[in-house]
Amino acid sequence: MSDRYPPIMIGTRGSALALWQANWVKKQLEREYPGIEVGLKIIKTKGDKILDVPLAQVGGKGLFVKEIEDALLAGEIDLAVHSMKDVPTALPEGLMVEIIPPREDPRDAFFSWNNRKLAEMKPGSVIGTSSLRRKAQLLNAFPGFEIRDLRGNVDTRLKKLDRGDYDGIILAAAGVKRLGWAGRITEFIDPAISLPAIAQGALGIETRIDDRFNNQRLSFFHDEKTALAVRAERALLKTLEGGCQIPIAAHATVDEENRITLTGLVAALDGREILRQTISGGRPEELGENLARFLLLDGADRLLAECFAAHPMAR
Repeated sequence: MSDRYPPIMIGTRGSALALWQANWVKKQLEREYPGIEVGLKIIKTKGDKILDVPLAQVGGKGLFVKEIEDALLAGEIDLAVHSMKDVPTALPEGLMVEIIPPREDPRDAFFSWNNRKLAEMKPGSVIGTSSLRRKAQLLNAFPGFEIRDLRGNVDTRLKKLDRGDYDGIILAAAGVKRLGWAGRITEFIDPAISLPAIAQGALGIETRIDDRFNNQRLSFFHDEKTALAVRAERALLKTLEGGCQIPIAAHATVDEENRITLTGLVAALDGREILRQTISGGRPEELGENLARFLLLDGADRLLAECFAAHPMAR
């Protein structure tokens, strides 16, 4: 142990992707502070325990973070590493996610066992996804597909494709790239066909607000452009009062002058209707809130009401 750098404990889920993310943070800390002792504490969340039920039927908020946040509040860990798309917009009192590292590829990725792209798949093809957002957009673009629920870690889902349970599956490109499996991707899906989930591809480092020491020494991870994009996307989600498992999507880009362009989407569950708008500005929360209101004026409230009626636990 280094006398100069007190030890630090990271809380994480136990999936291959979550461990990759936590170990990446660990390595960066060890590089920044030579001799520091960094440990990992694996914590099983509700979302990890329930694998045979669609996420929208379980409850969409905090499924993959609550138990880790409890450990953080209890002082059992010093920080938590999350996929930002799993983090609810309302955080427990005393916690914050102010440190956002640079974003990986935010797009969705398509995998097929016969290496056919989406446009080459035949009507009736069975496509696997755990996301109502992906399902709605896919049915809108390819109404002939049969969409079936797909749960499990990234490697589990790929194994289900390999054994023929599905003709194709959709995963987040970021996780696949991080695990070193980018070569298996058949196609990166154009956001015009499948707009990404809020904060997809971004990591968040959650800490206690009053832990000034660790908040300061973790600050080197932060990427301001990624944070601006994520803040705008999450503001849209918060204003729409949506959980992470309903058909809401958003993606923001940030230019050299920190001007943000935000595209948001709300879809009907069956893909029959999609509302999509884009706006630009400089203040992320204001931008997200305004775009959400534009979508609501366009009829998003009706589509969200239908979704919550079908999946009340997603609220």
